[in-house]
Amino acid sequence: MSDEGALSAAQKKDLMHRLARVEGQLRGVQKLIAMAETPTDCDAAAQQMSAARKALDRCFVQLLAGAIVTQTGNAADLPDARERAAHLAAMLDKFA
Repeated sequence: MSDEGALSAAQKKDLMHRLARVEGQLRGVQKLIAMAETPTDCDAAAQQMSAARKALDRCFVQLLAGAIVTQTGNAADLPDARERAAHLAAMLDKFA
């Protein structure tokens, strides 16, 4: 199985954009924690952590969905497509 064509350029761009947003959320959480003085500050930090975690989970789903479409679509033949799909299924099982 080749690593060529793991994701399309559009899929990569979308994932990078999503990850940049998560990075921004995490920086915001760091600021909230650094400045936390009241219980509501902790509530706000927890809410933002939850949002960042959900956004990161969504990135993971997008990564796998894109890889499934692209890698199986680029397969040389049916056995290659099955091998690629099995690899991605194993990755899903391992990391999800």
